[in-house]
Parts: sequence; structure tokens; C-alpha cells
Amino acid sequence: MPYQTLLFDVRDGAAFITINRPEKLNALNDQVVDELADAAERVATEQPIRGAILTGSGTKAFVAGADIADLSKQGPFDGKARAQRGQAMLRRFETCGKPVIAAVNGYALGGGCELAMACHLRIASDAAKFGQPEVKLGIAPGYGGTQRLPRLVGKGNALHLILTGDMIDAREAHRIGLVNQVVPAADLMAAAEKTLRGILAMGPLAVRLALEAVDQGLEMTLEEGLLLEANHFGLLAATEDMKEGLTAFLEKRPPRFRGK
Repeated sequence: MPYQTLLFDVRDGAAFITINRPEKLNALNDQVVDELADAAERVATEQPIRGAILTGSGTKAFVAGADIADLSKQGPFDGKARAQRGQAMLRRFETCGKPVIAAVNGYALGGGCELAMACHLRIASDAAKFGQPEVKLGIAPGYGGTQRLPRLVGKGNALHLILTGDMIDAREAHRIGLVNQVVPAADLMAAAEKTLRGILAMGPLAVRLALEAVDQGLEMTLEEGLLLEANHFGLLAATEDMKEGLTAFLEKRPPRFRGK
């Protein structure tokens, strides 16, 4: 699919995906969602891509929310369909089996906050702002905000943000656990790439199964989650990567993982 609203570049195994509508503060319209869905599928299925960084173009916004022009025309059936398309796109990033980092360079509001939350890690510039302001428009979050936000920051913090529509800065987002790291704006992409490259140096099968165990384990009882973890631990014991990782440690050298 040729992209009109995204920039997509792959360098040394990392996909750099930039939402490119700076004149609209990178707002999510139907076309952006469709193109992001295609990008998520590429990250999941293209072997040369081992991880991804998502960001927004310009200096003002990561994604400032949904495109209000689209929302103003929707009825109940197309509203539900729009929410489900957005949810499916975000879930594809979340379950792609490869690390996805949000480099939040500005406003991450509504669908932008939801997009960031679907990424595995969030690194924010010190100028970033976060919020779920949908109630101010007479709607509620539709791309997973009511589900991912309490899982990340707890029920009380999530309800405060969702019910008041308040916007918080990067430091407060870090304090409540919404953001993993805050860096100066000029250092954002370098910090995100450094983190991603560090993960890509790890065993790719181990990373994939760790992501899966955390994602699926959240919906299980503790006993079920522990069994899933033990099963993954056993699967990894049969891989060449485990043998290489342990041998490299004993030989005091960097491992050379092959994903096998």
C-alpha cells in the first residue's frame, strides 16, 4: 500500500513510522487508521523488520486525537465500526511479537494517547502532553482507552483522566506509570532508538515470548499465567538462541543470536 499520511522507513532492522499530517496535528482520520493497520501488518510479518518506533511529524503533536470532521458525521453503526477498526489496528501493533516503542513528541490526546498505550514502551519528550478528553465532546474513548489506561496506571488514575478530560504533562505521565521515560525534546528519537537497539540485541525468540506472556498473562489467573510462563521457558530451552546466550555468557563474549 502506498502511504499518503505516513512515512515508513526501515533501517538496520528497525521500522520508523511517522504519522505525517502536521497541519492537522497528526489527527487520526480513517485513512491514517487504514495505513497504520497496513504498517502494523508489515511490522508483524516482514522478517527484516525486528522492531518499530512510532512518532508524529513536526514538533507539536504525536497524535492530537481523532479527526473531528470524521466523528461529526458518524451514526451508531459506523461509529461502532470505526472504533473496531481502530482497535484492531492497535491490537496488531500490540501483538506483533516485536518491540514497538512510541516516541511521543507532543500532544498525545484521545486516539493519540490510545496509540501510545498500544505500544510496548513509551518514551516522551519533556514537551509531551497526554489525555483522554473525549467526554468533553460527548463521547467516550473508542480505541481502547478505557481498557489499557487502567491496566497501565490503575483504576483511580485512569478514571480521573477519562472522566475529567484533564491533560497531564510528561512528568506527571511518568509519575503515574503512563510513560517509561522522559527526555529533552532534542534527544527523543535518539533515546527511542537507543532503547529499541538495546532490545534488538537480545534473543528475538525470548523477546517475542516475553511479550506474549505479559500480554496474555494479564487476562489469566496467577496459576494460569505461571503455567504459560513455564511453558515458554521450556520452549526457549530447546532453541539455539538459549544455547548461544548461555555459552556467550560463560565465554564472556557478546551473544550472536539467530532467532532459532
